[in-house]
Amino acid sequence: MDSRSLRFVVHFLELAVAMAVGMFALDVLWAAILPAVGSRVDVYTVVMATDMALGMALWMVIRGRSWARILEMCVAVYVPFLILLPLFWAGAVSVGTLMLVGHVLLVPAIIMVMLWRRSEYTSSWRRDGRRRFLWVGALVLAFAVPPAVVGTVRAVTYLNGVYEPPADSAVPALLGQARPVHDPSRPTAVVLLGNEGANAGDSLAPYETLAATGAFNLYTVAPQRRLVTLTGGLDLVPDLSFAELDQRLGAAAPEVIVVPALPDATEPTSAALRGWLGRMHDNGATVISVCEGAAVVAAAGVLDGHGATTHWFRINGLEKRHPAVRWQRETRYVDDGDVISTGGVLSGIDGTLRYVERRLGIPAARDAASAVGWKFYSPGKPAPLPHWTFGPREMITGVNLSFRPHQDIGVLLTDGVGEIELASVFIAYSDVSYVARTSTLGNGSVAPVRTRHGLTFVPRGTLAEASGLDRFVVPGAQVARRNPVPDAAGVRPEYVHREPDFAFELVLEDMARTVDVPTARWRAKTLEYPPTALDLHGPGWPWGATLLPVLYGLLGVGAAVALRSALRRTRRPETDRTPH
Repeated sequence: MDSRSLRFVVHFLELAVAMAVGMFALDVLWAAILPAVGSRVDVYTVVMATDMALGMALWMVIRGRSWARILEMCVAVYVPFLILLPLFWAGAVSVGTLMLVGHVLLVPAIIMVMLWRRSEYTSSWRRDGRRRFLWVGALVLAFAVPPAVVGTVRAVTYLNGVYEPPADSAVPALLGQARPVHDPSRPTAVVLLGNEGANAGDSLAPYETLAATGAFNLYTVAPQRRLVTLTGGLDLVPDLSFAELDQRLGAAAPEVIVVPALPDATEPTSAALRGWLGRMHDNGATVISVCEGAAVVAAAGVLDGHGATTHWFRINGLEKRHPAVRWQRETRYVDDGDVISTGGVLSGIDGTLRYVERRLGIPAARDAASAVGWKFYSPGKPAPLPHWTFGPREMITGVNLSFRPHQDIGVLLTDGVGEIELASVFIAYSDVSYVARTSTLGNGSVAPVRTRHGLTFVPRGTLAEASGLDRFVVPGAQVARRNPVPDAAGVRPEYVHREPDFAFELVLEDMARTVDVPTARWRAKTLEYPPTALDLHGPGWPWGATLLPVLYGLLGVGAAVALRSALRRTRRPETDRTPH
């Protein structure tokens, strides 16, 4: 192949890559702006051809082609689809034929235009063309780097605070010796916590579900008895350490262990926690993994050879890391004997109810579901889940994490609050939705607070000390019916559980009103809460935050242009700058 023929082939490959980049990059944008574009094949076909034409046109501009040549090539992109669309409307070709034949005909259409202008497509890069290419590359970097840096810094800063421990993790002195009473006639159930923290929803939803039966010695247990930070800065005093639980049970294992998502529990530093879990399972404990708690259980070797599930967003990664596990999708839980694994956060209620069924019977499980307000109990079998994936609409999570201002929400801790009520606030607004930073407050003091079923939480501040709050939220239906709570830092309290409904449903609907509907939908999807049960009304897509990285990018481009102009002025010969 001579050099002219080689350059012709290279030009064709450049155009093909540019079209592919345009098609895939702009498809994401269209899906976010006009989600209904994909609902009509004919409209989508024209949009797809436009995406390819725009990508190709941009590259031809960089190549220095004239607008007439760019227009010729764009026409070549449209012609195959415009020929086929009337046949599609008449029913003569199918959707698959329209797409396949249209893309196949693109190749000869583009080659014909290139052959028509053969001299232009067999020429080499001119010096000014290379300079233009480098300048465009510099502008692309100038546009991309500022939003990338700003977004990364904001994201890392926020994520580092989700499980940020208190300044002092020691258990308050008055609770140093306090322990729940043990009844040897009852089976023992344990919710496992890590010293570095635990997911509030994964932990508290199964805890309250088990507590509602009244049939278990129920403990939260951690490697050491010190304050454990749940999602969003919720500091819990574990009932027992591993050693204290062993003292109570002797050589026996608890009947069941609930394993939530635990930060760093799969790291080498948490080998002791995984070892304890493996020993307890070997000694007869049934293990319930909730959501990403499956990663902990799998790392301990407990899931090897078992059928299991986990959160739909994480299952592909776990499947690669743990091929010995038979991973199953689109189900709320998998019951495989001595191991029950569940999907996302609220599927943990279903997996826990399955264990209650096995231990106490379906009537007891139905009563427990009613007690915690779970309306989706499926006796005897897991309810199916939709085939959820991460699509363009889910990019709301990146917008919220990296570019949206994060609200500061103060959350009042009160005696008697339900565990699921408490979890709903801390999980919904901070974890995965990334719209707020939450902080715990006590009414008048930082004295420990007891929940409905005896868990102990310690506030980090008081109402009098609160400052800079955007919202002041009071969880719990009972609190809403008691005496009014005073303002915090001049912000009036909001009783998110005032209405009689499931705690998470009320908070998701509040999120739609106070944040936006797309964020509430995304959070419901990640919680695995049935979307048909929600009545969401509120603002739409946050275009201001979405376009903020574009503004940063334009500022970067402006800075690059200004720098180039300044350099050109300094390099201009002195005679050029002398006035005549």
